[in-house]
Amino acid sequence: MPPAEVLHAENLALKREVEELKGTNALLQWQIGKLQKQIFGPGKSEKLDRAQLLFQLQELEAMAEKAARPTQAVSYERRTPAPQKRTTPAELFAQLPVKEVVVIEPAEVKAQPEPYERIGEERTFEVEITPPQLAKREIVRPKYKVKADRSLAPVLAPAPARVVPGGYASAELLAWVVIAKYLDHLPLYRQEQMLARWGAAIPRSTLCDWIRIAADWLEPIYKAMLRRLLEGDYLQADETPIKCQDPDHAKAGVFQGYLWVVSRPGDDVCFDWRTSRRHGELTTLIEGFGGVLQSDGYEAYAAYERAHPEVAWVGCWAHARRKFIEAQGESPKAVRVALKLIGRLYRLEREWDEADHAAGREREVAERARLRAHHHARSLRWLHALAMRLRERSRPKSGLGVASGYLLAQWTPLSRHVEHGQTRLDNNLVENAIRPTAVGKKNWLFIGHPDAGRRAAILYSLIASCLRHGKAPAAYLRDVLSRLSAMTPRDDLDALTPRRWQPASSSAS
Repeated sequence: MPPAEVLHAENLALKREVEELKGTNALLQWQIGKLQKQIFGPGKSEKLDRAQLLFQLQELEAMAEKAARPTQAVSYERRTPAPQKRTTPAELFAQLPVKEVVVIEPAEVKAQPEPYERIGEERTFEVEITPPQLAKREIVRPKYKVKADRSLAPVLAPAPARVVPGGYASAELLAWVVIAKYLDHLPLYRQEQMLARWGAAIPRSTLCDWIRIAADWLEPIYKAMLRRLLEGDYLQADETPIKCQDPDHAKAGVFQGYLWVVSRPGDDVCFDWRTSRRHGELTTLIEGFGGVLQSDGYEAYAAYERAHPEVAWVGCWAHARRKFIEAQGESPKAVRVALKLIGRLYRLEREWDEADHAAGREREVAERARLRAHHHARSLRWLHALAMRLRERSRPKSGLGVASGYLLAQWTPLSRHVEHGQTRLDNNLVENAIRPTAVGKKNWLFIGHPDAGRRAAILYSLIASCLRHGKAPAAYLRDVLSRLSAMTPRDDLDALTPRRWQPASSSAS
């Protein structure tokens, strides 16, 4: 081969090698950026704060683009809105009871009060706090004897029903222990230390027993909540990993367990503890459900749909959107187009919700499905074409390759929202319910025993459901635990679910 041809071939080979190195370098830079975000940013907790801000930024950019179009200048007058009034301390603490009133007389008046006449006063305040303190509630049951017949047995009122049979813990104390661990994320050893400072050294083992007793009392309500969810036609599902300690486990006594969660908008939230993430766990969790099942892209949900023709699986647009947000540093223009198309789906949903709210009505499921089929079609068509083009020109492991590949792999469940009007576009409500467990496991690190996982699922379910319905979890647990101890199997438990429960003052009125 002539020298010129040899040099030309070597030059082409070097160019190809340079292009490959450039692509590899771009991929590595994207992976490094993603890793830095996981370490120094939100990480893998699926927090939506930054993503939501970027989503709002896309809407603002669209509004700015619309405003930049040539328009006719129109002058008008409008009143400048009054500045928003800041809440004063007096307004902020107006509901606090006054524990003590301190009157400070001037020294001159105290020395010679006769020459002075009171004409007014100036009031200020400071906020105090009373440290918690354990106290006893004594229960006295007088015992009587019949005077006329000493042979009769003494008369004694029956003992009140106790949450802890034969124990000393009240419903208020059990509720505090549960709330402290599963809402305030305090491990039991910290509660033990706090209780000792407040007047009584209660062992950690006793606190653990109380958690078990509370979960046993509340389990029938939990089962009623789960049964109601499975009887509906729409279910959102997700799962989160939690380490579990088991002395009998082969890997140093600690293994990875999972809290699975199912819910639907406006209803209760139910967690379930499972020792694995196998597909069969989902089957046993939602056995008997028939309707629309929404989740992320985990294959277990697709397999469940294939095995159950009565179930239609729909995807989560928030997961698809996050993939593109992670790739925006790689190709901002392409990502911006994808986010605008996804944002249009959300904007339409918000406009329909606002119109329904203004009209004071709830739109029919079939009508919402017709609106989606008509108005989402063009955005979905463009988004699919864009993802196809991006996948062809991007490396599979690059940011755009991952984002477009995920979107196309999940296209069937994602686009199926146009067939079902009762669904939300994403699974964010379920993910929000999972967040307290993420905070909790950072404090108490792992579940102490596989049996304790079931108890944690029950208590998390009731607390998360209270928060969703705007009910105070502590007040709910105090009331329900005190009532359950006096109920019979024939009583209606559905009235005690967080969705229907009302405080005593509300129910009495």
